[in-house]
Amino acid sequence: MSAERVEIYTKWGCPYCSAAKSLLDKKGVAYTEYDVTMGGDKRREMVERVPGASTVPQIIVDGKALGGFDDINALDRQGKLDPLLGL
Repeated sequence: MSAERVEIYTKWGCPYCSAAKSLLDKKGVAYTEYDVTMGGDKRREMVERVPGASTVPQIIVDGKALGGFDDINALDRQGKLDPLLGL
């Protein structure tokens, strides 16, 4: 089964962003990363796609916002992340 489309909004030097990418990498999941360190269009896009999002990372799988690292880590511990990722 192929992985769903995974997107992650990050900032330079963010430890939670690194942890989220490491978790996805460990699972062999390809993702598209958007750096919002300097704000701009991608930052605005993130806030539009994830209303109320003020922190990074923001992880979106197949158009559905999953939240940040703590959220996907909790889903992983519950065994719920793999099905969302199509694994």
